[in-house]
Amino acid sequence: MRCGLLGEKLGHSYSPELHAFFGDYDYELFEVAPDALGDFLRERDFHGINVTIPYKTTVTAICDQLTPAAQEIGSVNTVVKAPGGRLLGDNTDAAGFEGMVWKSRMGVRGRKCLVLGSGGASLTVQYVLRKLGAREVVVISRSGENNYDNLSRHKDAEILVNTTPVGMYPHTAASPVDLRDFPQCQGVLDLIYNPARTALMQQAEALKIPTLGGLYMLAEQARCAAQIFTGTTIPAIRTKEAYSALRRSKENRILIGMPGCGKSTVGKELARLLDRPFVDCDKELERVLQMPVGDYITRYGESAFRAQETSLLAALGKESGLVIATGGGCVTRPENYPALHQNGVMFFLERELSKLPKKGRPLSLRGNLQDMYTIRLPMYRRFADITVANDAAPETVAKTLEKAYEHFSD
Repeated sequence: MRCGLLGEKLGHSYSPELHAFFGDYDYELFEVAPDALGDFLRERDFHGINVTIPYKTTVTAICDQLTPAAQEIGSVNTVVKAPGGRLLGDNTDAAGFEGMVWKSRMGVRGRKCLVLGSGGASLTVQYVLRKLGAREVVVISRSGENNYDNLSRHKDAEILVNTTPVGMYPHTAASPVDLRDFPQCQGVLDLIYNPARTALMQQAEALKIPTLGGLYMLAEQARCAAQIFTGTTIPAIRTKEAYSALRRSKENRILIGMPGCGKSTVGKELARLLDRPFVDCDKELERVLQMPVGDYITRYGESAFRAQETSLLAALGKESGLVIATGGGCVTRPENYPALHQNGVMFFLERELSKLPKKGRPLSLRGNLQDMYTIRLPMYRRFADITVANDAAPETVAKTLEKAYEHFSD
């Protein structure tokens, strides 16, 4: 069986890893330019494909037959080649989004829902929201009757769903709307899954609004598509297992804490335990700056160093599956938090001040370590998801970190 994902740009798709959970078949990425789409589909050199941006609505006209759901929605994300070569279009995104709503525990029934975007994914979301009993479904597009210039009409929206690519990797700092414009908002769903926490979702978190990203939807629609590809029933529990496994494999483990608290030593052990790359931010900065960190701070000052550090963290935070040991002062810049949080869980590694070495650490040598700790402690606590004491052998602490992560991520 030859299966895969059809789209225009697919460089960071998680679909191959997901489908490996659900079936024993080849799953490829088919990056096809718009002017080559017709030829690709006419050749029909596949058993089944999933379809993503920007072809979900275009493919509906090319399929020989649509399922009732795909026909009603007007969007296709799964195509199979039936006996005789006919193409059957289906929509498993609907089941995926319904599963996402269930996972989020957000009540849709009787609520006003605002859908950002009007493409193929939006059509699916609208269909599911109405099916689940939404009181009103309003679609915001760039140029329609309801658009981004007249959002004030809908400040009473209770559920927001982002179906646009705004905020997707690599442009992760962007957000389609400002949630402060929606004082009645009680839930935010973002179909983007890379990064795990978009800028929109992070604002929702800051405002104490429940939010969920698109990874669970991706997993559930993949399970449903795999059933169609293989003609077998795949238990629903497999979606939860695939979602949890993929989330854990992609989420960065980020260590923060005082200079000399053991972030690099423990981080290396954690990377070895998890079999993933390790990045020491100070070492990486020395490579970029072409001089020791201490020399750079002495020559150019701490403010210039922090700017360089922030630039590095902004790049690293977009990546996935890393163990990152940060510099002790990264928490002094609030803008580093969203950069690290978008794809990572942060561990505050605590160690007794008397055990913190000062040699080779210019900021530790310059002032009173207790004063530095007093100032930074609330910053570490604000950044951290988990706090772990570094009071044992590095390999033991690394195992404690991962055990704490597993409990946190359940």
